[in-house]
Amino acid sequence: LIDMRPDRFEDIIALVALYRPGPMANIPTYCARKHGEEEPEYLHPILEPILKETFGVIIYQEQVMQVAQQMSGYSLGEADLLRRAMGKKIRAEMDKQRVRFVDGAVKNGVPKDQADTIFDLLAKFADYGFNKSHAAAYALVSYHTAYMKAHYPVEFIAASMTLDLNNTDKLSEFRAEAQRLGIKVEPPSINRSGPTFEVSGNTIFYALAALKGVGPQAIEMIVEARNKGGPFTSLADFASRVNPRAINKRIIETLAAAGAFDCLDKNRARVFAGADAIVAACQRANEAATSGQNDMFGNAADAPAIILPNIENWLPAERLRREYDAIGFFLSGHPLDDYAAALKRLRVQSWAEFSRAVKTGATAGKVAATVVSRMERRTKTGNKMGIMGLSDPTGHFEAVLFSEGLAQYRDVLEPGAAVLLQLGAELQGEDVRARVLHAEPLDDAAAKTQRGLRIFLRDTKPLDSIVRRLQGPEAASGNGNGASAKGTTAPPAPRAAAGEGEVSLVMMLDLETEVEMKLPGRFKVSPQIAGAIKAVTGVVDVQQL
Repeated sequence: LIDMRPDRFEDIIALVALYRPGPMANIPTYCARKHGEEEPEYLHPILEPILKETFGVIIYQEQVMQVAQQMSGYSLGEADLLRRAMGKKIRAEMDKQRVRFVDGAVKNGVPKDQADTIFDLLAKFADYGFNKSHAAAYALVSYHTAYMKAHYPVEFIAASMTLDLNNTDKLSEFRAEAQRLGIKVEPPSINRSGPTFEVSGNTIFYALAALKGVGPQAIEMIVEARNKGGPFTSLADFASRVNPRAINKRIIETLAAAGAFDCLDKNRARVFAGADAIVAACQRANEAATSGQNDMFGNAADAPAIILPNIENWLPAERLRREYDAIGFFLSGHPLDDYAAALKRLRVQSWAEFSRAVKTGATAGKVAATVVSRMERRTKTGNKMGIMGLSDPTGHFEAVLFSEGLAQYRDVLEPGAAVLLQLGAELQGEDVRARVLHAEPLDDAAAKTQRGLRIFLRDTKPLDSIVRRLQGPEAASGNGNGASAKGTTAPPAPRAAAGEGEVSLVMMLDLETEVEMKLPGRFKVSPQIAGAIKAVTGVVDVQQL
């Protein structure tokens, strides 16, 4: 399009027909002739009115038929048989058609040698000629959608996402395109999202009906309750107003995992675990309303109390994994986001960078990814092979590994794991085919590059949670001696999980006073641990050193 600089609808039709393997070799010729850099060539004057629109380049099947009609006296029915014979390369039929074409052309004053040359030219182009009526229809849709995307990009992408509501691969692509264009895609919200993708300014609100296992009918009933009584103020309010036919345990769990209840309770783990209690409260409220248990003013009974389990929120990696299960891709972030500094130190390519490198001749590279799926199957020789579904912040991709690699790295390549991969690759058409040469846990690789953590606090409340995350699941807590300042009690010194990193706690006592306490021992201080500590309520910041 940039080379062509189209100024008429016919140019777009031509490009739709040309932009395919085979005919795309003629795009430079078309563009050069359009802009007067090259003169159109017509082997015979009869061809000029037929090929003038495309500057002498045979593009459409209809042009092949018109040449046969005008030059050799074919009926349109005969011309269609010629087109089919040329496309299928049926030798006997082609020989028969050549005699018919050349004889007809000679009767119209065309020299026999020239008629033979023109027949060969038609046969060459008929092999991949495109039907113009199809190209015109595609061109019109392309022009309309290009106009909409150029002038109404937010609305266009939201409408495209609604069209592919149940196709998470497509939704992931559209979301990535929205990011590229600087358009914000807000995670689903029970108080803001609708059944379809909605727009406000430069923001797209994620559709509740696009979540896995949540049907449009259920969402329409929830939105109807919200529209009728205003935004939900609590989970109890939600349960008291929503029709119990709209929800079940699975729907509540999916909405919680996707973050749809964050506006009512930010602890997704607690809401997820309390799905049964929410459904039961909804049923009780409905039974009370239908049995006439109203207060003296005629309003529905008070919202039933919901007692949720008192559990800690999911760690960032777990939160994103659950979100992936509910949405189909990573929406609010990516598990590798915490590793950005470590990946830079490890000189790791993104999948997008690696793909571009392969297309320019590279055959291997180092890539970090989250394993989202693993499928094993037998090859024709009976050996096992693995097909890994992988993801990084630039996209989803697949890589294969064969029996030896599968046996060696099976434990490392578990779904949900963050891994550092050495990939080999080759280009097949436009697709990059990758295979795993080496794999290791990304946490282990990143920990080797990290010197330590500095954790900023305002008080001592988060200390127990920090200690647990530093110790790892196997370590026991212990008490050590520490400094204190202005009545601040030093934290217990945790037994260090195996590692090489130093950890310091910085207590921010006021705007001008900070007390830094270095914990004894060495710790494993991977980006995942840093992210887990940063998620602790009361932690102001975590610096990775």
